[in-house]
Amino acid sequence: MTPRIGIIPGDPSGIGPELIAKLMAAEGVREAAEILLIGDRCVFEQGMRQAGAEYALVPVDPEDWRAPPEGIAWHETETIAASEIEVAVETEASGRSALATMDRALELLQAGHIDGFVFAPFNKAAMHMAGLAHADELHHMGERLGVTEYLSELNVLDGMWTSRTTSHIALRDVADAITPERLEEAVDLIDRTLRRSGIARPRISVAALNPHAGDGGNFGREEIDVLRPAIEAMQKRQMPVDGPWPSDTVFLKLRDGEIDAVVTMYHDQGQIALKLLGFERGVTVQGGLPYPVTTPAHGTAFDIAGQGRARVDAMRQAFDIACDMVANWQ
Repeated sequence: MTPRIGIIPGDPSGIGPELIAKLMAAEGVREAAEILLIGDRCVFEQGMRQAGAEYALVPVDPEDWRAPPEGIAWHETETIAASEIEVAVETEASGRSALATMDRALELLQAGHIDGFVFAPFNKAAMHMAGLAHADELHHMGERLGVTEYLSELNVLDGMWTSRTTSHIALRDVADAITPERLEEAVDLIDRTLRRSGIARPRISVAALNPHAGDGGNFGREEIDVLRPAIEAMQKRQMPVDGPWPSDTVFLKLRDGEIDAVVTMYHDQGQIALKLLGFERGVTVQGGLPYPVTTPAHGTAFDIAGQGRARVDAMRQAFDIACDMVANWQ
């Protein structure tokens, strides 16, 4: 069955509208899925002007739609006026628009009118100005969808995956937040998500917290007291996981295809590695949601917004991963 993928423009002040125009012009995109654009006409038209690429917006009933033979199916919203859009500026108006289109996409997911969705980059500062009550959009989505289980962003680059034991917390709080239960949740989440992306037998490694994996306790005991016992307990339950490996070498195993994923201890441990390898191609998967939701791993890029210079690679990767996840979802 052909995936039905919703796409929303993210923050209207950033590069999202331009990315969507470039994605719609990319070879093979319209053949890979039935696409429903969700958002305001003025935002999509702004993106076309910025990208120098046009496509026809075909209004449809979002509760009974199919991809038209020409143009792109479009569910119109009215979340921001063209006069309110300030390119390359964090504004409450753009944050409000991003929240509104995201919430509408979530409603369509729950109702079964789309199978998953891709969002162009959000600006968290703008969304908080507009009333976002959570640290990030993932936990907002989780609340809207009634999710009570573990949630975490997963990062993907060219088939290399990472998940996080801790995420948006201060570095000084990381060690205390790492528990056997939290590590198991992170491993289980990446295992389930890899299977849903089409990898039948994932190979997962855990990164150590301390330099040289603690050097036998000389540089910290988290590996001895927390990580290794938790990993051994998971292995006894046939979980496909090993480690903890020194974090300065485990990503070489990932790069060389020896493993499929690394479970990291904190946000930047994995982000630095993947973004260094391919910043312009990275994808974030909203891990733990009951539907596939993906986005480019980069931000709104205000430094180049409105200039027609945004690269579409990560947006295309996010779209392709969403399609794969729909096809393999269980």
